Amino acid sequence: MAGGRPRAVVADDSHFMRSVISDMLEEGGIDVVAQARNGREAVEAVGREDPDVVTMDVEMPELDGIEATERIMAEHPTPVLMLSAHTDEDADVTFEALDRGAVDFFRKPGGEVSMEMSRLKDQLVEIVTSVAEVDVGGATGHSAGGVTRGTASPSAAEPSGETSYAANPTLIVGSSTGGPKMVEQVLSDLPLAADCRVLIVQHMPDGFTGRFAERIDARSDYDVREATDGARIGGGEALVAAGDSHMAVKNYRNGRLRVKLTDDAPVNSVRPAVDVTMRTAADVVDDPLVGVILTGMGEDGADGIRRIKAAGGHTLAQDEATSAVYGMPRRAVETGCVDDVLPIDEVANGILDTITTEVSS
Repeated sequence: MAGGRPRAVVADDSHFMRSVISDMLEEGGIDVVAQARNGREAVEAVGREDPDVVTMDVEMPELDGIEATERIMAEHPTPVLMLSAHTDEDADVTFEALDRGAVDFFRKPGGEVSMEMSRLKDQLVEIVTSVAEVDVGGATGHSAGGVTRGTASPSAAEPSGETSYAANPTLIVGSSTGGPKMVEQVLSDLPLAADCRVLIVQHMPDGFTGRFAERIDARSDYDVREATDGARIGGGEALVAAGDSHMAVKNYRNGRLRVKLTDDAPVNSVRPAVDVTMRTAADVVDDPLVGVILTGMGEDGADGIRRIKAAGGHTLAQDEATSAVYGMPRRAVETGCVDDVLPIDEVANGILDTITTEVSS
């Protein structure tokens, strides 16, 4: 890209969708250098054109989006954005594509496709541009693309003697582009003994957050579920903000949080917004409070970090080297209210450091 217009390959088995997506990207300042009717053509186009980004349909003939993504990451690593329909099956396949190396996904609209895609054009162009800037070359557990799980060392948070955790800590994690695997890693590295109440706000559309919660639940020791209006959690439990709803903390009593879901106007152009959850938590939680901002585009979470810090909480942000998109973390850091900036492998231990007290043996 080198400062010029991003170059994209558009893969979709529908000629109509290929045309609509390509036109929107071109109008938004992205050069579409090739179109592919299936996964095989997508792999070939990536090898031939060396694009900055690929938009990949999930279901395609000959070679589907998962297999094509896996081959691209193995043969010619290139940032891939999955375009997924709003179905349970596509949600499962989309998360599998993220496991194979895709950076993020964008939900395909249903109904009157041309009208709905036109309305979502700015969002699509923004996320394609951000994904195009992700470095996926030589992906390892320490890079932005292809995060491994369970890399944190418990001993890092327990330097000597015995340790005890502060009572009733609350953790709020916010993320966007590139965030799903990062969130999974942090939660998988977080020991149940810390007894946190965890609220997760990942910018993700309705229909996917339930599957996302199930994935984290399977990969961590915490009991994780999608938030519902009025849901309560105690220690060792986590809620994932439901797509297209803000998750506000309604009250906090006796170590238990209660949330409410609202369809209030988007904040920072997104719903759910990290700022809403962090701000309301800062207003009502009077036990240890920790706010964490992970990879993502935009500025959501920056004001929330300010609120948590002003309320006496502790704040962390993912570092640039391990962030797929260093937008949200950068804006959080620029507030001057972030206590620690850490690589993804160290975020869980950074959280534990804030709620751990050492007891001499």
